[in-house]
Amino acid sequence: MTEMMKAVRLHEFGGPEVLRYEDAPRPAIAAGEVLVRVHAAGINPPDLYLRDGYRALPPEWQPSPAFPLILGTDISGVVASVGTDVSGFGVGDAVYAMVRFPDDLMKGSGAYAQHVRVAASELAPKPAGIDHIRAAGSPMSLLTAWQFLVDLGHDAPNPFQSFSHVPVPLHGKTVLVNGAAGGVGHLAVQIAKWKGARVIAVASGRHEALLRDLGADEVVDYTKVAAETVASDVDLVLDAVGGANMDRFLDVIKPGGALFLVNPLGFSGHDEAAGRKITVSSTQVRSNGAQLRQAGRLLDDGIVRVVIDSTYPLAEASAAHQRASEKSIQGKIVLVAA
Repeated sequence: MTEMMKAVRLHEFGGPEVLRYEDAPRPAIAAGEVLVRVHAAGINPPDLYLRDGYRALPPEWQPSPAFPLILGTDISGVVASVGTDVSGFGVGDAVYAMVRFPDDLMKGSGAYAQHVRVAASELAPKPAGIDHIRAAGSPMSLLTAWQFLVDLGHDAPNPFQSFSHVPVPLHGKTVLVNGAAGGVGHLAVQIAKWKGARVIAVASGRHEALLRDLGADEVVDYTKVAAETVASDVDLVLDAVGGANMDRFLDVIKPGGALFLVNPLGFSGHDEAAGRKITVSSTQVRSNGAQLRQAGRLLDDGIVRVVIDSTYPLAEASAAHQRASEKSIQGKIVLVAA
């Protein structure tokens, strides 16, 4: 008899209202995998894009998954069972992970559920100094900031460019983070400070107190002034927002500097950047348990904090997705499963 669980499933693409909280089969684990009883699941932009059917992509790139599917990649919970060929984890261990990303980018990784199967290589001990909610809000945003700024950690082909992304030394440098109050941005601010950089944070003015508390040396309120008109001689810009106007940041970067794009789609300034000797680079974040273990020490020690915008019961995933589509999110939105 199939064991069941509660999960948030997608039977069709659409708005937040298409998310259904219902019974679903509990996943079975294979060799090298761990079954995690989910305590909390973080919400990330790819969840919203998949729910919507990736309509912004060209038709030939849009997914054709087998419904129903379960969205979500980021989880924190407790090990419920361990498959063969797994060492280092046991039943009852508190863990967190970004699950099968980007491998399951177009079909859902199963995090919005009471149980999820996770490859042991993607799993890390939950930092003891934070709760499951903050741990669930961490993995994708933390790994994105880490892989852009500290260590790529893999040699997989880069879907956005012909060369591998290479982080740059940050000690003594000036780093501008655009979208500094968002999920990736607020962690990037803290990691850049940890690495010894001077940090300029670009966000709505309502986030200024938080960003200064997180270590930002300067905060630019984009609702009042354009960052490119007040910042100059920056060594690195990390743009965590994307869109059609990323080229403007070339004006604030010194020759020999770099522009890192979390979402490079729409950037058109490659020729101008080359003429100014500015490196433009991007990468696709990838699941990595070893990096989560390493970065988790910063969470455990309070060097890096995960800011929570809001929490919702798993059953209210539709409301959480509605919140995620609004502006001025401060940090992360998390679903609480138990």
